[in-house]
Parts: sequence; C-alpha cells; structure tokens
Amino acid sequence: MIKVGINGYGTIGRRVADAIRLQKDMTLIGATKVKADYRATVAVQKGIALFAPNKEAAAAFDKAKVPYKGDLSDLLSQVDVIVDATPEMGAEYKPLYEKHGKKAVFQGGEEHALTGFSFVAQVNYTEAAGKQMVRVVSCNTTALCRVFKSLDSGFSVTKARAVLARRAADPDEISKGPIDAIVPDPVTLPSHHGPDVASVLEGLDITTMAVKVPVTHMHLHSVIATVENVPTKQQVIEALERSPRIMLVDGKAGFKSTAQIVDWAREVGRPRNDVYEAVAWRDSVTVVGNEVYLFLAVQQEAIVTPENIDAIRAVASDVQSEVSMRTTDESLGIRHPSLA
Repeated sequence: MIKVGINGYGTIGRRVADAIRLQKDMTLIGATKVKADYRATVAVQKGIALFAPNKEAAAAFDKAKVPYKGDLSDLLSQVDVIVDATPEMGAEYKPLYEKHGKKAVFQGGEEHALTGFSFVAQVNYTEAAGKQMVRVVSCNTTALCRVFKSLDSGFSVTKARAVLARRAADPDEISKGPIDAIVPDPVTLPSHHGPDVASVLEGLDITTMAVKVPVTHMHLHSVIATVENVPTKQQVIEALERSPRIMLVDGKAGFKSTAQIVDWAREVGRPRNDVYEAVAWRDSVTVVGNEVYLFLAVQQEAIVTPENIDAIRAVASDVQSEVSMRTTDESLGIRHPSLA
C-alpha cells in the first residue's frame, strides 16, 4: 500500500483525498487543514485524519474542538508520498518535503521549474516513474494536453491554437469577480497556457489567449489544430472517442452549454457533480482544409483528480501507465477505452 498525505484540504485536496480512499493500492494517512470550518468537521465525520500545519491552525482546531493528529511534520513522518494542494505555496513547502525525504506531487499553480517535470498521465506517465517530485499541470493545461495528444497521435499536429473563456472563480469563492464584465487574462498576449502545454507536449507549436467570464462552473476552450495528415470529421471523432479521459457530447442530446454538462454529472450521481473528463462537443468538430476545430469544456475543480492519483502511482510504484489509468478511471466512474 502506498501511504499518502495531503497538504491542503481545499478544492483539489479534498477531491484527491476521496479518490485516494477509493484505490485498492493506496491508503490516506491524513490531510492538513488551516481552518476549523464545516469542511474540517465533515472530513472528520468521513474518517479522514486532520493535521494542523501551524500553531495558528492548531489553536483554531482546539478552540473549535475539532480533533487533529499533529502537525505537518507528523504527517510527513508517516507517508510515502505527499500531495501538495496548497494555494501556490509549493515552493515554500518543498524544502520540508526534501528534508523528510518524501516524494511529492504538486499542482498546476506552481511553476514548471519547481520540479522540472510536468505531468499528464496520457502523455508522460512512463517518464515520471521513480521521480522524487512531479507537478500535475493545471485544469486548462490538462484538458489541452489530452486533446492535442489525441490529435497528434492520429494526425500529426503541426500547430495548435486555443482561446480560453475561463471561469472567474470557484463556486464557493464569493468575494471574487468579475461581475458584468469580460476580462482579458492577460491583455498582453499570448497567455501562459501555451508554454505550460509545451512543458508536457514538448516541441508542440502552441499559442493561447484567454479571457475571464462571470461564471463559476467550467471553462470553455475554442480549439484549432493544424495537422499534417488531414482527417475527416468522423476520423477526428473516433480518435477522441478512443482517447482516455475525453468525453464527447451532443447539442441535440440537450448539451447546449456547460451548465448541462454539470447537470449531467449531477444526474449520474458524480460526487460534487464532478466532471473528470475533458468534454468536447461532437457537433462542433469541423475540418476545414488542414485545420481541425472543436469546442472543449473543462471543469476546473475536478479534471486533475485522476491525474493526481496516477502521479502518485508513477512516482511510488512499478504499476504501468495503462494499468494505473484504467484502475483510476474505474474507481472514479470514468469511461476508459479498455472498459467501454
């Protein structure tokens, strides 16, 4: 059993915690949390051991009478792998992980340079084997890597372009905007997403631009890929359908917006209405000359959950990529090509 700890029990951390508890080859030792709020109470009710990362957090837990098992060092002393899900504080914690000699999985809010290796299971699981530290890339980068990897494998992508309409905040972030505005993010082009994708799909010629829009549930990408081997629309659809962690939907089936995708997750009983897949509209797939076009929806809260589970296996076991991804997908209810 791989013994895992989580530093940061927020949007990503709590989802990864629940996913770890579904794996037959992993055990969750516990997670750190700063605030003794309702999420902490629920975590304890679920049987998740909590750790206070600092004295202020410990005092808050004592005052609220929420039980905890110790501090971050206590957690680190018991684990094989630590998943850092802190809000862009990985560089601060990395020396502590190194001091304890622990393998670490960081999130996409960190810079690529922090680990020197950025991870998307579909692309480079094998190369992550045995590494001390890896970085699971952001939600947007994960989705783009999945799609461009699929298109490149089938049709040799020579140029990639994407325009991202980004959600402004997560659903519980009530103090963030914008309200009644669309914000170039950033105004100076290109956006950082292209270089981030290229840190995984090395050598890919990609440029991206992004805007923030006043929604909280998903991002929407407009994707354009220039390809060497020109496919038909059906061939593109079939390539995407064969790829792991990509789901195709149809407008004629009622998927008129990102709202219906989240509602689908609710209807099928996904925890927290989570959508782990990159979601492409089958209707949107278009081939013009040597260019492939499509719309892609990304749920920012959930899409990196399976990537974190595979990253843990990659650095801490000899489980092969296909086995790990199939195991992860089956545990989370994701359609996997070998399970279909």
